[in-house]
Amino acid sequence: MEDLYHPRILELAADIPHVGRLDQPDGAATKVSRVCGSVVTVELKLKAGRVSDIAVHPKACALGQAATGVLAMHAIGATPEEISEARNGLRAMLKEGADPPTGRFWELRHLQGVRDYPPRHASTMLAFDAAVDALEQAKAKVK
Repeated sequence: MEDLYHPRILELAADIPHVGRLDQPDGAATKVSRVCGSVVTVELKLKAGRVSDIAVHPKACALGQAATGVLAMHAIGATPEEISEARNGLRAMLKEGADPPTGRFWELRHLQGVRDYPPRHASTMLAFDAAVDALEQAKAKVK
């Protein structure tokens, strides 16, 4: 269990940027883990097909907060496709033993240990699941 909460996970969980709310986000979504009750809200704005601003509001375990930290650190400037690919890559890493995501969201690799704890998968996915939903709203609004 200690490899699950190694120092970088705890650093990511403790130092999440862009915590708060946005005025008039283009998209917003909240996801809840039924297993543990963790909740993550993601609000964002799109400009020229890229995330131009993000706010996160996590009330989650260390694993959910670490994933939220990775998202918040690297989302500005990302395309919706990059975020969707990172979400799909995170899910495949946890559920199928795939290699960790690379590129902008490479630090999701620190969550590889979660794959051995299926009850923790949902809370680890919350931020990226919420971000993808928020992006769908934002893309519909921007059209």
